[in-house]
Amino acid sequence: MRFANILSLALAALTLNAFAADFPAPKEGIYVARDFKFSTGETLPEVKLAYRTIGEPTGEPVLVLHGTAGSSANMLTPAWGGELFGAGAPLDATKYYLIIPDAMGHGKSSKPSDGLRTKFPKYNYDDMVVAQHRLLTEHLKVKHLRLVIGNSMGGMETWIWAQKYPDMMDVAVPMASLPSEMASRNWMMRRLIIDSIRNDPEWMDGNYTKQPKSAQFASVFFGIATNGGDLGYAKTAATREKADALLDARLKAPFPADANDVLYQWDSSRDFNPSAGLEKIKATLLAINAADDERNPPIVGTLDREIKRVKNGRVLLIPASNETTGHGTTGNARFYKKELAELLQSAPRM
Repeated sequence: MRFANILSLALAALTLNAFAADFPAPKEGIYVARDFKFSTGETLPEVKLAYRTIGEPTGEPVLVLHGTAGSSANMLTPAWGGELFGAGAPLDATKYYLIIPDAMGHGKSSKPSDGLRTKFPKYNYDDMVVAQHRLLTEHLKVKHLRLVIGNSMGGMETWIWAQKYPDMMDVAVPMASLPSEMASRNWMMRRLIIDSIRNDPEWMDGNYTKQPKSAQFASVFFGIATNGGDLGYAKTAATREKADALLDARLKAPFPADANDVLYQWDSSRDFNPSAGLEKIKATLLAINAADDERNPPIVGTLDREIKRVKNGRVLLIPASNETTGHGTTGNARFYKKELAELLQSAPRM
């Protein structure tokens, strides 16, 4: 077993052990979607989708979607699952049946590093959503969701879910995302990760024998440039010495990710653009963004403009402060768990 896999399993075990006292222990499963057709027209005889569930199937189903390069484990942290899944919390696992898949290309779900490398189909966010829909309807036999909620990439998937399957949910909460074409700094920075890997001589058209160094360096660059917040870094990197220490720690940290997986994960956002279908959304929708989000800056006005096209849509903008961390702010549910609880109590059922 590769060191990266051992590390991932160890971290997952630590995560589950750490939060078992706060909410019921997650249960892991694998669903295999047969004869999966991708948006490119390519097909695979099998696509594996890993997932975790929390709570009992008799509870109201809720779909929870993680961000790019993450997995379902990212939604079990003290700052997110610890705030939302416990007794009396907005997504109390004794009331709700929480379904948290590893998106296609992520975690334990099918991905290039499983063996196909760059012969793996060039999936996109629509493919991820179709796979999630098949997981729910074919495998878990879920016909209707009380809520779809997602962060960052998961937020973008939520926008797709709300218009692709408008009758399947009562409430949609896309976070740290915009219902518009992938463009501007957000896409340019993603291109820099993609191109850094592809142009690395060690990448060898995806047939490398050791992991190209570019994947970690580009990922760290992207993370600092598009996450953390101005006020957040003013606190955590207030001097050159502290800034150097923070950067060095990130560059020297273990990087268990596979370069092909990283490339595909960021490239999968290339054609994201849910704008044309906003009028199709029937769910009560609350878009949650942070005022200091580097990837989705509110000053551009995109969200304020587009939300008007959503019949039952509104925006919650978290003010910037020395407690927020830019694009990462929505990973801390304490900033909006009160509003989420109120939304779930008031939103009508379809």
